[in-house]
Amino acid sequence: MDTDFLAELDRFTLLVRKRVSTTFTGARRSVKVGRGISPVGYREYRKGDDFKFVDWKVYGRTEKLYVREHEEERSLAVHILLDASSSMGFGEKFAFASMVSAGFAYMAIKENEKFSISKFAEILEPGETRGGRRNLFLAMEDLDRTAPSGGTDFRRTAEQFDLAIRSTSLVVVISDFLDDVESLVAGIYKLSSHDLILIQVLDPAEAALDFQGDLRFIDMESKGSVLTRVTDGVREEYIERMREHGARIREACSAVGADFFSYSADTPIFEAFNDVNRRSKAWRR
Repeated sequence: MDTDFLAELDRFTLLVRKRVSTTFTGARRSVKVGRGISPVGYREYRKGDDFKFVDWKVYGRTEKLYVREHEEERSLAVHILLDASSSMGFGEKFAFASMVSAGFAYMAIKENEKFSISKFAEILEPGETRGGRRNLFLAMEDLDRTAPSGGTDFRRTAEQFDLAIRSTSLVVVISDFLDDVESLVAGIYKLSSHDLILIQVLDPAEAALDFQGDLRFIDMESKGSVLTRVTDGVREEYIERMREHGARIREACSAVGADFFSYSADTPIFEAFNDVNRRSKAWRR
């Protein structure tokens, strides 16, 4: 993997919209309600709230129960979920997705935060949460050795991640998102408690069905094949179905406040990061 692009990412600072809470010490603040270091406001008491946070002076004035909300100083864990299923082996998709993964990890360690890169196909292979340049380069070497294989089950992956990671984190999912759309939507909702960024990577040929004539298409995951004639009409129908598929993903992301970006694998990597940095709700300059 060419590492030159990492230096170009130095201009970006990793900041999170919702803020986070983990066990590590870092530069991020959390707005998680709890035993924080400074009060940030009040809200009405809800069943189950700790009475220790009730402001009795406010109660004396209003005869209503209010609890103090606090802000805690905690760090950010950046969890990168990378699709390593067989379909990612088409063209340069996995190489591009690996560079995006490394880019997010690099920006995490630049902010003195920890990262993990977890590969998934039908199941999740959890990566170790760690920091430092040495661990980043070890992770990049592992990605260079990875040969995409197996099917995809995004719902199952999200469920496994949800069981393993309880603290709110920045989660970046990098995939072609060509799984069953209901599985994708269920997975998005399962990950919605986190700051969530979804990055779709497609090969230029599969995005536009840039083929012509009588062809046999073989599914890289199921190994099933279809013999068809690619005409202008077939291409238009294919592109419309891809558009509808992407629209369902965007709709689910919009409902949970997640970001969704889609790039061709021939997009310059810095251009993709510049776009995410400019438009993402989960981070900013």
